[in-house]
Amino acid sequence: MAPDDDALLRRAAELEGESLSEFLVESGRERAERLLADRTRFVLGEVEWKAFTEALDRPARVVPGVVDLLSRPRPE
Repeated sequence: MAPDDDALLRRAAELEGESLSEFLVESGRERAERLLADRTRFVLGEVEWKAFTEALDRPARVVPGVVDLLSRPRPE
């Protein structure tokens, strides 16, 4: 860990009255919860939920530009 990062984290932990380990675990937990929530949960109002479910129920459509893009070889 870079010395500046170490000092920053130690100061923050001290301000919270926590050990460095406690501070890092809690900070990591909070970040993990936010990251996972952003990928697994979302809340919609009634109107937005109706639009969302209607979009899911529509049949898929072919978009030629997307087909072309996904048919190209991956750049190296």
